[in-house]
Amino acid sequence: MDSCDVLIVGGGPAGSSCAWALRDAALRVAILDKENFPRDKICGGWITPAVLTKLKIDAADYAQARVLQPITGFRVGSGFSLKGAMPIETRFREPVSYGICRREFDDYLLRRSGAVLLLGTALMSLKPVAAGWIANNAIEARFVVGAGGHFCPVARMLGARKGVESPVVAQEVEFAMDGKQRARCRVRGETPELYFCADLKGYGWCFRKGDILNIGLGRADPHHLPAHVAGFLKFLKAAGRISFDLPPLRGHAYFLNGTSNRPIAGDGYLLVGDSAGLASLQSGEGILPAVESGLLAARNILGRNNLDGRQRFDSYQILLACPRQSGLMRIGRSLPSPMVGFLGRRLLKTRWFVRDVVLDDWFLHQHHSAVETVRAR
Repeated sequence: MDSCDVLIVGGGPAGSSCAWALRDAALRVAILDKENFPRDKICGGWITPAVLTKLKIDAADYAQARVLQPITGFRVGSGFSLKGAMPIETRFREPVSYGICRREFDDYLLRRSGAVLLLGTALMSLKPVAAGWIANNAIEARFVVGAGGHFCPVARMLGARKGVESPVVAQEVEFAMDGKQRARCRVRGETPELYFCADLKGYGWCFRKGDILNIGLGRADPHHLPAHVAGFLKFLKAAGRISFDLPPLRGHAYFLNGTSNRPIAGDGYLLVGDSAGLASLQSGEGILPAVESGLLAARNILGRNNLDGRQRFDSYQILLACPRQSGLMRIGRSLPSPMVGFLGRRLLKTRWFVRDVVLDDWFLHQHHSAVETVRAR
């Protein structure tokens, strides 16, 4: 029977970040994933500079052979109608985020993690034993980290109750545009576009990364998602942002931080990233919370390295139990939905709210000096 100190189930950013942080700890770390990498991953595909900083990634080095689209502005609108106020465009002095392709990014993180890679192998069973865990009746591990995303098998096997929670649901597509499509796409790579639903329960986006285009829509309310997506795509064509048909969109789901009742830590195990339901409450961003939770999980494992595997990780659960909310979000959650929608639509028409709240607070998580904030044309 094979053995390791830490078995990480899932090779995305959360799992690979955890393994990377353990690389110099003289621990035997293995990553198990049902997919072979590189693999496609449904995701908007943007990262803030904080991701590069926390993982010590040199942007210039990474960009030599991979997509890394600098983002220096955003175009933000409200509602999918041409009759409302024009979108607001904010431009910054320097890159405030980057567009990436998850197929490349995840493979890069995985290959540099230093872990033993067990790819193309699904987790079929997980049993607790005195010294830790046995996975697939073949791998002994002192600690297990669930990093398999929203449908993580570790979360499912350790108590996640399917069907009792309401996740964010989304549909999106990412594809390489051909010459005709590039000529008929007005979305600029340095300026992603965000369009909030009329009821403010979700938003649609357009991210261009060179010749690659990602378009999608996510909502905290799972009802009538296809109708909302269809309305958004119709709006993009009517507004002249794209003038061609898209490939079929694919669906996925995730939990916002604080909205899942999954047990995220226990005797000898932790959940990280989307497995733990850690996406940003305001924007739905998942990569930075995935990286942060992976690094935090590694620190907790290192703190228990000299203990038996069946040790609880209570401090990890406590640190992740308080999702970050702006004051405005806390107020909004206490008001009736119609009032929130009315106020939100009015605020999204103001330049200061888009710049200081939507972008700096909700999406970028820090203040950036804007060059200008103007009505888009």
